[in-house]
Amino acid sequence: MTKQIKITCPQKDLKGKIKLTGSKSIANRVLLIRALCGEDFEIENVSESDDTATLMQLLGSDEYVLDAHHAGTTFRFMTAYLAIKGEDRQLTGSSRMKQRPVGPLVDALNMLGCNVTYLENEGYPPLQFGPHQSTINKEVSIKGNVSSQYLSALLMVAPILPHGLKLTILEDLVSRPYLEMTLSIMQYFGVNHTWIDNIITVERQTYQARPYFVEADWSAASYYYSIAAIAGSADITLEGLFQNSLQGDSAIASIASSFGVASTYSDKEVRLVKSADSKAQTFIEYDFIKQPDIAQTVFAMCAALNVNGLFTGLKTLFIKETDRIKAFQTELAKVQVYLSKVPKRFIDSEGDDFYMIEGEATYGMSPTFDTYQDHRMAMALAPLAIQHPIFINDPAVVSKSYPDFWEHLKSLGFVIEDNDSSL
Repeated sequence: MTKQIKITCPQKDLKGKIKLTGSKSIANRVLLIRALCGEDFEIENVSESDDTATLMQLLGSDEYVLDAHHAGTTFRFMTAYLAIKGEDRQLTGSSRMKQRPVGPLVDALNMLGCNVTYLENEGYPPLQFGPHQSTINKEVSIKGNVSSQYLSALLMVAPILPHGLKLTILEDLVSRPYLEMTLSIMQYFGVNHTWIDNIITVERQTYQARPYFVEADWSAASYYYSIAAIAGSADITLEGLFQNSLQGDSAIASIASSFGVASTYSDKEVRLVKSADSKAQTFIEYDFIKQPDIAQTVFAMCAALNVNGLFTGLKTLFIKETDRIKAFQTELAKVQVYLSKVPKRFIDSEGDDFYMIEGEATYGMSPTFDTYQDHRMAMALAPLAIQHPIFINDPAVVSKSYPDFWEHLKSLGFVIEDNDSSL
């Protein structure tokens, strides 16, 4: 039996106030730093996500085999943490996690002198950890074009290494704002760094215990920008967000302005307003290399509002909880919208691939959307219910990052009904 919900939205003019959970990206970094600090401190507005709960549990666990389940950030951060500790432990995850590469991080850790081996397939979880091979080195190189989480994991353990860390980033860096977030949080806790060209150096230092307030999650906020854009009119206030945010996904505010949504900031909140006569642009072009997690949100906004889009910077979407490009191609086709790779001969660029989205969401019978064990699939597609009733399979998947998502939609006027299915 697969759990299924039906979502409708009788009201087209939406108003409300939402208190968002803390950012799991920030919370997970602060939790790891607290573990490395060796001294307890208060973390306020910590994320309620499954990923953060899993990391908290693993950092405090004495079990030999640790299970990160679906949590990619948790797995990568724990990999660096366990490797540096040099204890005899194992780290595993879900079946999907075992398909997500971790090789570049493991190679870097072993290059430093750690002892990490693979228990099943080379380059993939699960992992075995053991005592350090010899002395711990200072210098390591790692590609920056796969996942910034590898670099963040290495940098956060850097201050406790015997000689610190000199990290050389090879090739292009993806998701740079996440790396900048990591370094900014480290600096808050008293750890300095230098970043010259492609080399980041962190000398041996001590993290200083300080209370920390976790900003709300801008990735979660993106779904309300989509709701505001698709609604007839909207006036939605989101609590816990800063205008000068550490999170790259705050770029959704600028992107949404092209869809007729204006943002007004005040103390720890942002108000989203769309008037009834606001119109979206007919075409947008965007490079998601710094904000890949909001790409699905923007795809759905384009589909709903018949906005043609040309997008690049999507290379990391293939190794997330699912292949997000393939999954969105499948689901948008159910409403006659098409996300297609642009042939190289039509693009005056030697770099990344480009994708074009075309068409306006068209509803016959209520479409049933699959979520592929991916929280962002469910949340990105949900706002389409403003236009027509939809069904979502496996709705509980949102707990990975935003457990209260469905309840918060109800507070805005969405109607969500259980519809058990034997799919």
